[in-house]
Amino acid sequence: MTRLRAGLRTRVMAGFAAGALTLSASMALVSYELTRSSLISGRERSTIRSATFDARVVAAGMNTGRPDFAAMLRSLDTGGNRRVLVLHKNHWYARNADSGAPSAVPASLQRLVGSSGQGIQRVRIDGVPAVVVGIALTSTTSLYEVDYLRELDQTLRTMGWVLTLVASAVAAAGAGLGWYATRYVLRPLRSVADAAQGITAGDLSARLDPATDPDLARLSTSFNEMVDQLSRRIERDRRFAADVSHELRSPLQTLAASASVLDRRRDKLDERTATAAGLVVEELARFQSLVDDLLELSRGDLPAQLAPVDVGELARRTVQRRNLPDGIVHCGPAGDGPRWTVDRRRIEQVLVNLLDNAVTHGGGPVAVRLESAGRDGIIEVDDEGPGVSPADREAIFDRFVRGRTAGARGNDAGTGLGLSLVAQHVAAHGGRVLVLDRPGGGARFRVELPGVVR
Repeated sequence: MTRLRAGLRTRVMAGFAAGALTLSASMALVSYELTRSSLISGRERSTIRSATFDARVVAAGMNTGRPDFAAMLRSLDTGGNRRVLVLHKNHWYARNADSGAPSAVPASLQRLVGSSGQGIQRVRIDGVPAVVVGIALTSTTSLYEVDYLRELDQTLRTMGWVLTLVASAVAAAGAGLGWYATRYVLRPLRSVADAAQGITAGDLSARLDPATDPDLARLSTSFNEMVDQLSRRIERDRRFAADVSHELRSPLQTLAASASVLDRRRDKLDERTATAAGLVVEELARFQSLVDDLLELSRGDLPAQLAPVDVGELARRTVQRRNLPDGIVHCGPAGDGPRWTVDRRRIEQVLVNLLDNAVTHGGGPVAVRLESAGRDGIIEVDDEGPGVSPADREAIFDRFVRGRTAGARGNDAGTGLGLSLVAQHVAAHGGRVLVLDRPGGGARFRVELPGVVR
């Protein structure tokens, strides 16, 4: 199974987005941790100062004979976030009756205060973060101050969400920057692609301007040199084919005239000589067809000369010249209504070759349909032969290649260039030709011409 690979633009955008997200997330995480550490450290120092002051107040009150710890604790200014607890001879005292006092102070902190005289620990009480500071007043008495960090925790949560949104926004901005960068970088490559597409369509005058982008000057120069060499080679091959075909025409005409004389006098010749004369006439006709096809191939690389054409009328005249019934031509709205913008000579040659192929190899054409699909023109030619095997459906459009069932589908008089000419003329319009199975048996040759319906 082939894995689909993301395009260059997608990969660059993803890279920019990932880089921006990594950088912004790292900065957000560092900023969050530094801010959190600073705020919590400041809050711990403040709690220690408050606990130290409160410890002095309670220690002073213990100088009386019978200290009232509850009264002393009520006199302390603890605000709404702090509460003070006193552990005296294993008994807990608070400002009010507080059955949960022992659970607010971890046992580990109690041991630390008992051994070192003071300690601090971060805890969670009923899901709320807090800081507990313990100070030993006497060997039997300790003060613990619990500072709840509700507001600080909410502030840190809000800051975390803000930093997350900022990181997401920076990642989106990175993706946008990547999109813009790839659009700018790929612009010269689009010029190369457009020029290559024009060359494929037969426009050998397409060139790139080396001055457009200094960084791509070497690519533009190499591309132009390649096109120049390609143009010279195509022109040389075209001239050679045209010269050879032209030079062959004169001796062919002489041979054809001589062969026609023999053919007219065939009834006066002996049987063996008459058979040989018939073979000469048939092969000369095939040779003449081959020369005509070579001449057509030599002109096939020229750009299509587009003009509005009534393809319905063109198809009917082509069928009539081949002594085929007019009823096989079926025109859709695009055939009898708006004209197709095509090269008349090329489309006529396409129809001629497809009809001749159907007569020679497909038992004769049974339908010629002209339809439209949006702005695309569709030509279909059906025959009633044995069809084309799937293994041959691409190869039959190559030069001098015929399907392996050609002998079974008809006589063997073809040149092997007819369908290659069809493919060449269709490619000049930017379209494609393919062969399908006709419902009910036979072959269906389908020509798709993009953008010809106006």
